[in-house]
Amino acid sequence: MSTLSAITPPPLSLYIHIPWCVQKCPYCDFNSHAQKGEIPQQAYITALLEDLDADIARYQLADDERPLHSIFIGGGTPSLITPELIAELLDGVRQRIPFRDDIEITMEANPGTIEAARFKRYQTGGVTRISIGVQSFQQQKLERLGRIHGESEAINAAKLAHTIGLNSFNLDLMHGLPEQSVTDALSDLQQAIDLKPPHLSWYQLTIEPNTLFYSKPPTLPDDDDLWDIYEQGHKMLEEAGYQQYEVSGYSKPGYQCQHNLNYWRFGDYLGIGCGAHGKLSFSDGRIVRTTKVKHPRGYLNMIKPYLDSEMEVEAQDRPFEFFINRLRLLEACPKVEFTERTGLSLSVIEAPMTHCINNGYIDDLGDRWVVTEKGKLFLNDVLEQFELE
Repeated sequence: MSTLSAITPPPLSLYIHIPWCVQKCPYCDFNSHAQKGEIPQQAYITALLEDLDADIARYQLADDERPLHSIFIGGGTPSLITPELIAELLDGVRQRIPFRDDIEITMEANPGTIEAARFKRYQTGGVTRISIGVQSFQQQKLERLGRIHGESEAINAAKLAHTIGLNSFNLDLMHGLPEQSVTDALSDLQQAIDLKPPHLSWYQLTIEPNTLFYSKPPTLPDDDDLWDIYEQGHKMLEEAGYQQYEVSGYSKPGYQCQHNLNYWRFGDYLGIGCGAHGKLSFSDGRIVRTTKVKHPRGYLNMIKPYLDSEMEVEAQDRPFEFFINRLRLLEACPKVEFTERTGLSLSVIEAPMTHCINNGYIDDLGDRWVVTEKGKLFLNDVLEQFELE
């Protein structure tokens, strides 16, 4: 493995994790905890800002001239936190790290936990983009998924997001649901399209370990039905003016999620809150990944700081980590991005890249690479090439 060179600092984002939800969904493997009694909201907001202070001190971010590119408040169900405390949190972050003028600030919201005045107040508090967890518009499917909202709430939430003047909003929609027919899946998608969201996350349900669905597997559509859903749904989205820019991300022109783009382009991000992950690059060539204390009880009652683990990404692991992120995007990848963000020379990946090009998985466009249609179908095979010894 060649000597590491300096890393050009990529954009810096911030992920904030809110761990509570009303009830745990049977498919969810995220770090979320069903609400039991009152949520210690003020204590948690205070802890989040202390967590950020600890990161700033530990990684000398006060000397970092990068403003925040984006913020994503995820969960759990962040909309269980009051708009006033979300505003306090964002004000506290702004006091510690400057914001870009065009910063994107996204908050996940459950249609079952919001109403008109509260939605607008999140926007007043600084949120510029809402991601609404619809998942399905069919009542039977919502109940099977453990969702606490109904079809009308999902529709009303989308209509509300249009009326309050947000910069953008996203609808989260799943397909491949238990006992879901092709017709049902495409009907769901058409309902979402009819609501005209600027951004749609349309992804297939997968059964993950440590979930109720894993221990009691439901009957899911077979591979033929899943392919029909994807193929016909993709065509519907294209005809409606949505551009696929990521494996499960579709947007109208100009409404791509900037926070997710920074993830997939191997950018940097701080992670604060229970179980939050972070990734930071340094000019001396180091790349560090961090994880915070996972359980709310431990996070709120532990001796500071909030860091649970810190791991340096070794040189031989960086090609795989770069491409497992970068190849989620359908856009071409500038070759200089690999060298600037991994600290490695192109010679390190010459052999695996040549293999991928010769097998028709990747096209070499001179100063860029782009994954081919064949490469998309065999993405796991492509990524295996970059697992260096």
